[in-house]
Amino acid sequence: MQSILIANRGEIAIRIIRTCREMGIKTVAVYSEADANSMHVKLADRSLCIGPPEPSKSYLDIPRIMSALEVSGAEGVHPGYGFLSENPRFAEIVKSSGKVFIGPSPETLELVGDKVKAKEVAKRVGIPLVPGSDGPVDFQKALETARSIGYPLVIKAAAGGGGRGIRVVWSEKELREKLPLAMQEAEASFGDPRVYIEKYLINPKHIEIQVLADKYGNVLTLGERECSVQRRHQKLIEEAPSLSLTEEKRKEMEELVALFCKEIGYEGAGTVEFLMDAEGNFYFMEVNGRIQVEHPVTEMVYGIDIVEWQIRIARGEKLNIKKPQRRGYAIECRINAEDPNTFLPSPGKVEELYIPGGIGVRVDTHLYCGYAVPPYYDSLLAKLICWGETREIAIKRALRALEEFRIEGTGLKTNVEFHKRVLSSREFQQGKHHIRFVEELLY
Repeated sequence: MQSILIANRGEIAIRIIRTCREMGIKTVAVYSEADANSMHVKLADRSLCIGPPEPSKSYLDIPRIMSALEVSGAEGVHPGYGFLSENPRFAEIVKSSGKVFIGPSPETLELVGDKVKAKEVAKRVGIPLVPGSDGPVDFQKALETARSIGYPLVIKAAAGGGGRGIRVVWSEKELREKLPLAMQEAEASFGDPRVYIEKYLINPKHIEIQVLADKYGNVLTLGERECSVQRRHQKLIEEAPSLSLTEEKRKEMEELVALFCKEIGYEGAGTVEFLMDAEGNFYFMEVNGRIQVEHPVTEMVYGIDIVEWQIRIARGEKLNIKKPQRRGYAIECRINAEDPNTFLPSPGKVEELYIPGGIGVRVDTHLYCGYAVPPYYDSLLAKLICWGETREIAIKRALRALEEFRIEGTGLKTNVEFHKRVLSSREFQQGKHHIRFVEELLY
């Protein structure tokens, strides 16, 4: 591939542009009218407007993106994360047009996008599952399963993702009330009303394994990331490696993930996600068939460019590298345009900007002075990733970098102070945080 169209925006589009430039690959940016002055438009070799600000009429509009692909002459498409990155129909249309989709095959995306089918594969290769229904449930099946596994439990959308479509139930009365609402939400959010139920784990940790796999059956696992600092199932801070895993447990999880990927013929970059209870038991949760927002922490500790290998695998190269040696610790803070007290979106114009630097500090962002943050998209402004030889050094470095970070502007608020509070807390510094830690910290 000599040229790639990036079907995304913001910091991930710039992240992809940088790797492409190092590889000698030309890039084509697509943008909505609201993103005409975005940095990814300025940095790409070519840019094309694909529609109005609304995502449904631009970044989620397959015909518009395919038209841009045809006009640009690009040979491949990198979908980034979010938007159409896990859409099997989009992947199939790109493939059918004779272009390269930089990601898993349409068949794989369809399989892993269905949580029920993904759980069936996980069970087949020996990955532990949280006790729950064997598949989608109707009202009667939900009641029977609940009586069998006990409360609390969680209702999840079969086609869900990104933390959406999840409802916690503490009694049969709540189940009767919330099940029809969950089905309606699933239909509205994903076009699929199917839901399933699982036992609700009390204060678990969220662990995910990064993987790269090629079309020749080679699978490379790159350790784990812990993503337990969340609010309403949305990740806020990620780190690698996790204090919760022994080397033996890490090896066991990586071996099972490799088996899963080989079982389904997975290609490209992906992540298999788990919940881990206080006793160290881990349970399969889902698969993300794309690059993750938090991929830089893995890059920092393994010294590997995941985007580069996405592209190399997509153009048919073998994954012929040995697993790199893990070195040190890395922590990522998602800097969002949101009120630090209410977490409500807070877009505005950037009038003052200072990005921290120094040893072990990386910032992935699309911000610049004068940039107006649009209200139509995800609130992510920047990712601060800090590395240290020890976790303690990484935390101190992140706190120092957060002190330096300046993002000021009319109407613009960020969650920088929230990150300082979390990283300074005893629970986080001792590795005792869990997925409901933020609620406990705030309330």
